[in-house]
Amino acid sequence: MAGRAVYAKGIAKREEILGAALAVVAAQGYRGASVRDIADAAGLSPAGLLHYFGSKEELFVAILQARDEHDLRTYADQDATAAFLAVIRHNASVPGLVQLYAQLAAAAGDPAHPAHAYFRERTALLEEPFRELFAAAQERGEIRDDVDPGWIVRTLRVLADGLQSAWLVDPGIDMPAHIEQFLALLRPLPATAR
Repeated sequence: MAGRAVYAKGIAKREEILGAALAVVAAQGYRGASVRDIADAAGLSPAGLLHYFGSKEELFVAILQARDEHDLRTYADQDATAAFLAVIRHNASVPGLVQLYAQLAAAAGDPAHPAHAYFRERTALLEEPFRELFAAAQERGEIRDDVDPGWIVRTLRVLADGLQSAWLVDPGIDMPAHIEQFLALLRPLPATAR
């Protein structure tokens, strides 16, 4: 019984740390958020913090995983397109997390980096359900049926990632507007326009 209590306390502390880390990274960005800042926000020493995550990189991957879980809970009651646009809109209010995502996405190209597995799993986790949603939308006539649903999902993901990177350089870019324009291109052409 004591083992379960210790395990539950460890999970609770890890969740507390991730909440503090999300706030620190959202406010200070990837480069500005030090292990010390995050540890201070969580009421720990840097060594105590790394006891739960192993390294700064593993902590940052866990922050992105926590952000994904938060987004899934927050937007679960919306249809996939509305949820995707809501996440993109929300991202404009948390530039530090967008910066963290962009930095780790670039680093994940190295198979030895802790973020590599996260990005591979995240891609697989998101692409299949969205592919099914776009295929169903094609069957209902809401999306052109001459475009592969897998291509739509990959292109939408790459477009969103690229827009986020461009937005970090030029915050005047309206990320949701570009996503909406892409989605509009997928709508069936009226019979008179064919």
